[in-house]
Amino acid sequence: MNTVLRFGIPKGSLEEATVDLFKQAGWQIGISSRSYFPTVDDGEMKCHLIRPQEMGKYVERGTIDVGIAGRDWIRENDSDVVEVCEMVYSKVSRRPVRWVLVVAQDSTVQKPEDLQGATISTELVAFTKRYFKERNIDVNVEFSWGATEAKVVDGLCDAIVEVTETGSTIRANNLRIVCDLMESVPVMVVNKAAWNDPWKRAKVEQIATLLNSTLRAEGMVGLKMNAPADRVDDITSMLPSQKAPTVSHLYKSDWVSIESVLPEKEVRRIVPELLRQGAEGIIEYPLSKII
Repeated sequence: MNTVLRFGIPKGSLEEATVDLFKQAGWQIGISSRSYFPTVDDGEMKCHLIRPQEMGKYVERGTIDVGIAGRDWIRENDSDVVEVCEMVYSKVSRRPVRWVLVVAQDSTVQKPEDLQGATISTELVAFTKRYFKERNIDVNVEFSWGATEAKVVDGLCDAIVEVTETGSTIRANNLRIVCDLMESVPVMVVNKAAWNDPWKRAKVEQIATLLNSTLRAEGMVGLKMNAPADRVDDITSMLPSQKAPTVSHLYKSDWVSIESVLPEKEVRRIVPELLRQGAEGIIEYPLSKII
């Protein structure tokens, strides 16, 4: 039985964030500038550094079993893989990126149909071609090697399909978004044969569970306190929680211990209220995982 899972780590902008996420989840991945083969402290895994643009192809053909890449590149390659889960994180924020149709500010184009016969420049060539073909809009789609915004500014094309989070760079270049074509977040994808292998599937699910539990714990803390038993309803009604706060009686006492999980940013607001309601011995502690 093959008991090694080949895992693709996205090379580039997501690389550092992915390694850090694995570290928080319990795996130490080491990447050297002199090697394409990261080390990992798990004898059941072998890691590979792979460009997100190529991840779907390698997973589909079984060169690797599983990998993380943006959903945009999985769709660009029309990869026939199993999507295990979303992994909503990035180098900068946890906001999805958007692929948008963009024209010059003074363009007469108001909708995709207005681009009939036009030339569009983008890195996302296959997806863009499919998008316009599905709508029976005849366009010429060219691959862009970079500086895509400049092409429409210089009149080298009629429109571009570009990725953005906030749209600020597009506006700064005096360009205008016509419409959104796709939203994308990182996703974990697995080869179909690997997914049907019981051992590999269990290993993938283990990794996905722990990575997502780490993401769920991001920005969350635990809060524990003691309180008079007759104030429990008032105090617990103030506490956000995954389901309901945990309440346990203190030994030989008419006081209780109350424990809850809440966003860290809520602590500064809620602690003064808890004190006014009679809570004492309030402890805040960090969380590494929420499973």
